[in-house]
Amino acid sequence: MELPQEALRLMSTKKSTWVHFQIFIIFAVFFGPLAVATYMYYSGALQPQGRTNHGALLEPLINAAEILPESRLEALGEGLWLLVYINAGECDAECENALYTIRQSRKMLGKDMGRLLRVFLHGDSSPDTVFVADEHAGLISLTDEPLSELLNQNKPAALSAGGYFLIDPLGNLVMYFQPEIDPREMVEDIERLLKFSRIG
Repeated sequence: MELPQEALRLMSTKKSTWVHFQIFIIFAVFFGPLAVATYMYYSGALQPQGRTNHGALLEPLINAAEILPESRLEALGEGLWLLVYINAGECDAECENALYTIRQSRKMLGKDMGRLLRVFLHGDSSPDTVFVADEHAGLISLTDEPLSELLNQNKPAALSAGGYFLIDPLGNLVMYFQPEIDPREMVEDIERLLKFSRIG
């Protein structure tokens, strides 16, 4: 028994619609995520986390150990990373807060804290030795005017002064962190560098 022409036409239309729907689903599954990701990337709605630094990378690369061979910098490091804070005047409340920041940042590194040394470059006025011993055990405190000048000269001009410099075990100036930075953000950058570093 032959089906009426109208029934055959409806069946053919339904079959064609179903095939088109299947093709659309396949296209959406394979190309939909790519289209969404491309849009979010170029619109700025989504940026890969690894692309963001909280501190400023210091470029071009400057090797302080080579420029200042008489500095205690290389002997201090002994294969360690250095987190350096500079304060030429009296160690007031702002200075004490900065020392607290680098102390807490080092502690937040957990198992990697032994790879980082804290350095306080001060002026002619030495910090209270009792305060340093009680509150900042392990802090290296010294006067090195040429090193202080070199670091300050390489601070990005647009950023606030009074922050923190990160120096790698080879003596290279790597990053500068502004004084108002959240310690957790500074630690994120340092952890990333330590993770991929083959030195120190």
